[in-house]
Amino acid sequence: MMKEQNKTKKINETPALRRLGQSVLTTLCSNKATAGALALLLGGGLTALAAGSGSDNRAPEVPEDIAVTGNYKVHFHGFGVGVQIYTWDGVSWGRPVPSATLFDDDGNIVATHFAGPRWKSNSGSIVLGAVVQPTVTVDTNAIPWVKLEAVTTEGPGIFADTKFIQRVNTTGGKAPAADGTFIGQVASVPYTADYFFYRQTND
Repeated sequence: MMKEQNKTKKINETPALRRLGQSVLTTLCSNKATAGALALLLGGGLTALAAGSGSDNRAPEVPEDIAVTGNYKVHFHGFGVGVQIYTWDGVSWGRPVPSATLFDDDGNIVATHFAGPRWKSNSGSIVLGAVVQPTVTVDTNAIPWVKLEAVTTEGPGIFADTKFIQRVNTTGGKAPAADGTFIGQVASVPYTADYFFYRQTND
């Protein structure tokens, strides 16, 4: 069951985030599917990262329900910009399929995020995740914060040996409020999120 949290933590925008916004705009301005996500990211204000990108190994502050406990440590963080794709089945919009690009702190593209849900790094590593219930609704206008357990990983690179993933600091991405007008209608809803990837450690 989805649980709601009344408080959400936002930190002041940093120069690194401003650089990220400019780089994302330059990279994705020609992609119509992500135009709305850029509006959320750059026009609506940047939600600060709970930890730095790339080499930073600090875990984000999250509700207990989606915390990763035990001998696990963040080994990679990326900022996702993209869309959640919904398809009207005549009754509901169903489960969304993600289509997003992950950036590091300097605005470099490091990975893609797509159906599965899966993440694929530029170096070729892939991780498939499965949501661990419950999810947590921090912002009623955004998709939930979630913890995922890695089902499989393959290939060398940043996602090799990943055990858990967290999706936090979400904006947008919710299903349309209005019903669809025909079966098979597709709605691509812009969203952004921070993704944290964990490996097991001996510490």
